[in-house]
Amino acid sequence: MAKKRTKSKSKKTTTTAKKKVSFKPSKQNKIIFGSLLIVLSIALFFSFMSFYFTWQEDQSMLSQFADRNAEASNLLNKFGANVSHFFMYKGFGLASFAFPFLLAVTGLYLFLGLNGKRLVSKWIWGMVGVIWGSVALGFFAADFPLLGGLIGYEMNDFLQDYTGKIGVFLILIFVLMVILVQLFNFTPEGFANFFRRQKQKIKSDLKEGPSTTTTTTEPSIENEEGSIELNMEDTSPEKIDTYTHKKDIPPLDEAGLDVNIPEEEESDLDLKVEETTIEEETDAKAAKLVEDFGEFDPKLELGNYKFPTLDLLEAHGASGGITINQEELEENKNRIVSTLKNYKIGIAQIKATIGPTVTLYEIVPEAGIRISKIKNLEDDIALSLAALGIRIIAPIPGKGTVGIEVPNKNATIVSMRSVIASSKFQKAEMELPIAFGKTISNETFVVDLAKMPHMLMAGATGQGKSVGLNAVITSLLYKKHPAEVKFILVDPKKVELTLYNKIERHFLAKLPDSEEAIITDNTKVINTLNSLCIEMDHRYELLKSAMVRNIKEYNTKFKARKLNPNDGHKFLPYIVLVIDEFADLIMTAGKEVETPIARLAQLARAIGIHLIIATQRPSVNVITGIIKANFPARIAFRVTSKIDSRTILDAQGADQLIGRGDMLYTQGNDVTRLQCAFVDTPEVARITDYIGSQRAYPEAHLLPEYVGEESGTSLDNDIADRDAMFREAAEVIVTAQQGSASLIQRKLKLGYNRAGRIIDQLEAAGIVGPFEGSKARQVLVPDMYSLEQLLENEAK
Repeated sequence: MAKKRTKSKSKKTTTTAKKKVSFKPSKQNKIIFGSLLIVLSIALFFSFMSFYFTWQEDQSMLSQFADRNAEASNLLNKFGANVSHFFMYKGFGLASFAFPFLLAVTGLYLFLGLNGKRLVSKWIWGMVGVIWGSVALGFFAADFPLLGGLIGYEMNDFLQDYTGKIGVFLILIFVLMVILVQLFNFTPEGFANFFRRQKQKIKSDLKEGPSTTTTTTEPSIENEEGSIELNMEDTSPEKIDTYTHKKDIPPLDEAGLDVNIPEEEESDLDLKVEETTIEEETDAKAAKLVEDFGEFDPKLELGNYKFPTLDLLEAHGASGGITINQEELEENKNRIVSTLKNYKIGIAQIKATIGPTVTLYEIVPEAGIRISKIKNLEDDIALSLAALGIRIIAPIPGKGTVGIEVPNKNATIVSMRSVIASSKFQKAEMELPIAFGKTISNETFVVDLAKMPHMLMAGATGQGKSVGLNAVITSLLYKKHPAEVKFILVDPKKVELTLYNKIERHFLAKLPDSEEAIITDNTKVINTLNSLCIEMDHRYELLKSAMVRNIKEYNTKFKARKLNPNDGHKFLPYIVLVIDEFADLIMTAGKEVETPIARLAQLARAIGIHLIIATQRPSVNVITGIIKANFPARIAFRVTSKIDSRTILDAQGADQLIGRGDMLYTQGNDVTRLQCAFVDTPEVARITDYIGSQRAYPEAHLLPEYVGEESGTSLDNDIADRDAMFREAAEVIVTAQQGSASLIQRKLKLGYNRAGRIIDQLEAAGIVGPFEGSKARQVLVPDMYSLEQLLENEAK
């Protein structure tokens, strides 16, 4: 009996215990609690949504939750800021949006009084999905930690430490497969049937479409008994798969008929979208930098630089305009008419255009007069007018008239001040504007050196060449900032360009070891030209990596902060090479000068290096065919013979100029007569003094270091004096089997000077061969093993 009582007591105790643990909320409590969960899920959803727009502003508010006066930008104020920070940043990132969904489902179950047995399964699989999504986002968007949250980032990092990236990827694929199989009953057969149904649906739509004919879309299978047409109305996979004929006919989707869109086009489209996305990300980063710091301004280092003022120039011929001598005009007109009548050439009309040096008489001959007949009377007209420099243009391009240019008895000086002050020059939207002077119609003549792209200038001694060079340089000094253009001045005569020494640290470029920026030694000219070739090659590498075609696009992209300076990118100024006496260089250096100049003339346009070459003797042995072919812009002052005129202009006329700045300009077929603007030596001195007195760069713009064949490398033989990067550079050279300073500079991110010194040391060590002009040096060590042996033997 005692045992029975004991058992009954134990049963009662267990029953009471169970009653105490179990909790059954009433229907009212379920509705209230369900409503709370639904409201909470909505609040979480909006706070999570707001987090990605306001999290930066709300960072400072996280520690001020107790402060009633503090306000957050989140839609749910401080509550939303703190909760979203906990879930989105410290938690699972975007995957945390599953929590509002799970809370809402739970709330609906309670609110509607549904059976909640399946809720546990939903929460378990929901948490699996949250963890998987967080890790996946941490893996695929590692650069954006907010997407995967701190948990996803750390879990991904932990897994990668043990399995690597491929291992994490495989784990993610496996878990995804588990989720698909357990939640969506995924099977390979079901997957195949789904796509088969979709395929049949597309075929049915194509058959029934109005634009597709029956003969092209209805599949038919030829056999010995004729053609059998398949009915496409019933697209159920069971009927299609079981449809057979007397002979074994494969199912429709295996019979070779495919009317689907080719997959290659879709993949190409995806690739383009992916590339566009990368470009958009780069542009977005650049736009953010521009928004924060503004566009890069190359002028900032010399932000207080002031351009030269007009009062530094003199107003030569101060009376201003051109003096019109009516008697001279009438007298010249009558003499032209009478001379032509003597040769039975009638004139229907004549008018005069007065220029500063020359007056152009335009005549319209009577019908039936041959133009060549007028052209042959050039000397006769000059004799009747008793004038030097008569030039006949028959006919004037673009007009139905014949032009006769007659020098004025009293020529007007065209001052540099007048052309610089003209609105045409001041408003010129050109990269490198040059104001040469004035035309016969007294208009300011402005051209863009960047579009020429190189200029050849010739003329006898004392006819205005040096003044023309000063006009070119002065135009650029008045228009361009020191950061935008650099000059390399070559002056074999040693007296013409010395005034520009004062602006060395503003506008001039030179070799690293040169004491003076104005080059007067022929050896230094050769080194400078070869250095410019190195600079040209380096700039082309920069354009290639920036994926642009010319210097203007490159600098625009660099200013917009789309190019990273850590990758070697920098703002590229224009470089203008001015050689005052080219014939002297050809006589002393010959091919050593001609070859790099020809190479620069052929290739340097796109990267902003422009050449201006002047010579007294425009003979064929000085201005060779290679040089002429690459210098489309030509300027001819007065020359002594018609042969020289043809050499420089490919036309006559330069031998008939009157001198003192009278010049012909051509950039193709048309030849334009100009009066070159006059800028005197004292004016140039005032301009250079004005610029030189301002704050300058620490030194002149340095060109890449160039070492000629005659340069010794005995000092580089000492192992103790070798560069710290010598071994790394040697490995780069041997691996690439290409011996060049630019390769070392790119791979090891060194400056030109240091890379050049390392190349010298590599040559001394027998790793690369001697300099071979514009070619890369020969690599004498075939592989890394041989390099190791060489360096070990040296160490011994």
